Amino acid sequence: MKVCSISYLNSIPFVYGLEHSNLNIQLTREIPSECANKLLNNMVDIALVPIAIIPQLPYFKIISSYGIASNGAVDTVCLFSQRPLNEIETIILDYHSRTSNELVKLLCSHYWKINPKFTHSDSEFSNQINDSTAGLIIGDRAYQFRSQFSYVYDLSEEWKKWTELPFVFACWVANKPVKKEFEDAFCEALEFGVSNLSQAISSMGHSFHTTINKKHYLTQVIDYHLDDEKRKAMNCYLAFIG
Repeated sequence: MKVCSISYLNSIPFVYGLEHSNLNIQLTREIPSECANKLLNNMVDIALVPIAIIPQLPYFKIISSYGIASNGAVDTVCLFSQRPLNEIETIILDYHSRTSNELVKLLCSHYWKINPKFTHSDSEFSNQINDSTAGLIIGDRAYQFRSQFSYVYDLSEEWKKWTELPFVFACWVANKPVKKEFEDAFCEALEFGVSNLSQAISSMGHSFHTTINKKHYLTQVIDYHLDDEKRKAMNCYLAFIG
């Protein structure tokens, strides 16, 4: 089975669990948008994908009760600006993202009540954020910009204010039927990683060069369990984006 995981810090427990399992898989790691592309184009069988792509799949199954979510501020998915919301004219969308790009559009139209122009990016663009142009930056690299701009809007925190719900950024999705024995073993591997988070950080954390406090971020900010409240939040988001 070909499996693709997100290449960010928050995927550490999942990758650790899968690498310490007996599953016969070919595991790769990509930025979220590329994980989505691989699943959509049938280049992999299972992937940790931005939830925004789920409606685009001809067949899908969420194959575990684990994902990447937060209940309030997430610190690494932010809109950066030198001006307040009502003065923003353009927002550069992050080429790493799908779900967060759609989320910022929802917040603009339904919660912030602003109508900026959205432009796409295909490379790093932080130097273009100035004057009335804001930018959405996601992932570990977003953390370094939190002190560099006058205004920082944490999208998960803004979603929480608006809906009173947590936000689910990604979950494990199969694009074809998976045998129950494999699915059970896959879920056990994920559970092993999440249950042994300290060991996962010790083993893999050094490969992520970031000022984020890794243990605090992965234990207090990121929530890996897709409980009923988070599934409700997923359904709410997916209903908005159609």
